[in-house]
Order: sequence, then structure tokens, then C-alpha cells
Amino acid sequence: MLYELIASSTEGSAMLYWIEMAALAIEILAVAIIVVSIATATVRMGYRVVVRMPVEDYFLEYKHSLGRALLLGLEILVAADIVRTVALEATLQSVLVLGLLVLIRTFLSWSLVVEIDGRWPWQPRRAGPASSNSPEGSE
Repeated sequence: MLYELIASSTEGSAMLYWIEMAALAIEILAVAIIVVSIATATVRMGYRVVVRMPVEDYFLEYKHSLGRALLLGLEILVAADIVRTVALEATLQSVLVLGLLVLIRTFLSWSLVVEIDGRWPWQPRRAGPASSNSPEGSE
């Protein structure tokens, strides 16, 4: 296939190596974003507990910060999977596995959006807290 054709030359092998390194760098970036975001949100929450600020309001903010970090990390991991699959392993099996991974990560992303925003991604945003329980709040 195309992979074997590219890999047969020295320039092609070098190109495949750099594509693999790019995919690995994207994965490392995603993990770093998740870890740093979770650590930052946890430190902020801990600070608020130590200085005795009202925690109830900040718990929701903490949960939203964690959800946003996971969403961003998932999106970047999908990008890494696409780079790796399209450029390096363009077989029917790898494309099917990529499709399954994208479906799972899309479901997780939608679940996180529902948890953070209280609505499905395709639903319009609510106008504000006063209209959150009324159907007239969405436009």
C-alpha cells in the first residue's frame, strides 16, 4: 500500500518517523494539558478551602474546570489518532478502530458538555440562570 511505498525509500522512512513523532508529541501535549489543568483547578479549589471562602460555589466551578480540561484533552487525542491512522496505518482495520475511538470520544465529549452546560451540544444556550427552568429561555 502507500505506507510500503513510502517506507521503501530512505526519505520516506524519515518522513514516516517524523509523522510518528508528531503524533506522539500531540498525545503528550494532550496529556500535559489534562494534567496541568487538573492540577491548577485542584490548587485553586484547595486555596479557597484554606482561606475559608464559600466552597459550594467553587465546587461547581472546579467540576466545570475538570470537564473543560478533559474535553480539550479528548479533542487533541482524537487529532493524534487521526494523524497516526491516516499517515501511518491506513488499513481497513486501523480506520475502523479509529472510527470506534472517535465515536467513544465523541460520546464522552457530549456527556461532558451535558454535565458542564446542562444541555446537549446541539441545543441552543440558555439566556441565563433565571431562565434555566423555563422553556422560553432558549431562542
